[in-house]
Amino acid sequence: MTDHNRLEQQLRQLDGNGYKAYKSLRGKYYFPNFTLIIDRVQGDPFAKPSQCRVQIPQQIAEFSPELYANPSREVGLRDFLVRQFCQQAHLIQQRFGTGNSGLIAMTQPGPEILPRTAVLIDDQQVEMRFWVGLPARGRRIDGSQAADVLCRQIPQLLEGLLYRQLPMEALRQHIATNEDADWLRQQLSLQGLVAFVADGSILPRQSGVDVCPLADAIPFRSPASLQVEFQCPHRGRTTGLGIPQGITLIVGGGFHGKSTLLKAIELGIYNHIPGDGREFVVTDADAVKIRAEEGRPVTHLDLSPFINQLPYGQSTTTFSTTNASGSTSQAANIIEALALKAKVLLVDEDTTATNLMIRDRRMQSLIAKEQEPITPFIDQIQPLSTDYGVSSILVMGGSGDYFEVANTVISMSAYRPENVTEQAHAIATQYPSDRTCETGPPIQGNTPRILHLDPAALEWKGRPAKVKVHDLRQIILGKDVIDVSQVEQLVESGQLNAIAAAILFLHQQAPVNASLVSLIQDVMAKIEAEGLSSLSRFPEGDFVYFRRFELAAALNRWRSLRIQG
Repeated sequence: MTDHNRLEQQLRQLDGNGYKAYKSLRGKYYFPNFTLIIDRVQGDPFAKPSQCRVQIPQQIAEFSPELYANPSREVGLRDFLVRQFCQQAHLIQQRFGTGNSGLIAMTQPGPEILPRTAVLIDDQQVEMRFWVGLPARGRRIDGSQAADVLCRQIPQLLEGLLYRQLPMEALRQHIATNEDADWLRQQLSLQGLVAFVADGSILPRQSGVDVCPLADAIPFRSPASLQVEFQCPHRGRTTGLGIPQGITLIVGGGFHGKSTLLKAIELGIYNHIPGDGREFVVTDADAVKIRAEEGRPVTHLDLSPFINQLPYGQSTTTFSTTNASGSTSQAANIIEALALKAKVLLVDEDTTATNLMIRDRRMQSLIAKEQEPITPFIDQIQPLSTDYGVSSILVMGGSGDYFEVANTVISMSAYRPENVTEQAHAIATQYPSDRTCETGPPIQGNTPRILHLDPAALEWKGRPAKVKVHDLRQIILGKDVIDVSQVEQLVESGQLNAIAAAILFLHQQAPVNASLVSLIQDVMAKIEAEGLSSLSRFPEGDFVYFRRFELAAALNRWRSLRIQG
């Protein structure tokens, strides 16, 4: 154990040595107001920066237990501290030297308020996990600059994160917003709703790559006939559009806000920071976005509710392919979501396989059912709702046949919603589609998929496979690349880091002959009981909360996945 003075002395003595000499720094260092722990030291200035932690006793940090008295408040407080750390680090750090020299960084949050392992808090201490780029000149240690980073910049940064130094009003608003959003989500099922969009919300974003709210956007206003009201714990009276359970269509002309509304609903499974514009857009936590995903693998899955009686007698009850078509991939996405008890399916016509969505009367007349193995979604959507309690929200711009099965129809015109349910039903009566309902096998009750764990799948040349994450696109496990670029409810790369750790955990701990669904449920129960940090023996700082659906999505896209019947 070494105090901060000896750390500074040691750094100056290392000056000019080869970079690997930094490895001697691993350990604990006691500062007047905190403990610095250097867990992992980079071997090269261009490598991933060194992993550090600080532990601040609560008698120094002074966060009142009232600020983290329940899970909503705790997550809100931790999220706020992550953002404050990133802001402070940006202001004080000085980049110099080679590689990542001088970097001080924490996992970078988006507009969603999420549990992250970057900041942990309890009655004893606040722990913060971050990276430091240890300074170098070329590939030699810059001891003087390292002493400045570790012994002066980090203490200065942490001083600004103590409770008495934080912007109190912003902190309390952040926590209150998170608590209100959680409360609203809990009210949805009690009120027979699957989603809520508050009046005054700003739904459009600056662009497809800029998640900030669009300047001068039209604030959302709910139609009176679909308006509901809640009395939030902090915000008080809150009105907005309540989307009821059942089948809801969002219709309207192109560029009038249909997909923008669905995108907000899609991300309403997460809470959002004050100022995002979607703070009080909340969706059932078990809502899943469904799309076609041509090229994804499908492994030992029962697709018969949607695809059955293939030519030449090929079975679809244990269907596998390395390169799924649009319709097959969309059917697989639906079946996989339902296996994990999804309560709401979110579908945008623009990203679907048309032949899985609808077969109109003319096509039915030309191609007999005996020659068409696909059962379209339009014929399974009502049984999903009435028999299984699974609601659907669909953006539709081209198929009025769905009017006949819809419970609610919302028209978007210049980003303003209108309840047109009665008109849509009248049109369906006046102009019946005359199509024949095409039923398939029951949707739920499929045979469990038993996970077969192949030890070689996570080895590379006889060693444990290296794990990497590329943005929100890929998880790399050794030689395998898991493409999750079209899993649209992933929002931060830290979720992929945590999912990769969960896959490794499953591979190491899973019992023999357990179903994929039960294993996923076990992992989620472990996280619920012990936190995200329990997925790794190392104190990782870049794990971010994910749902069971996203873990399943990664596993189901893993080309080394092996399933037994």
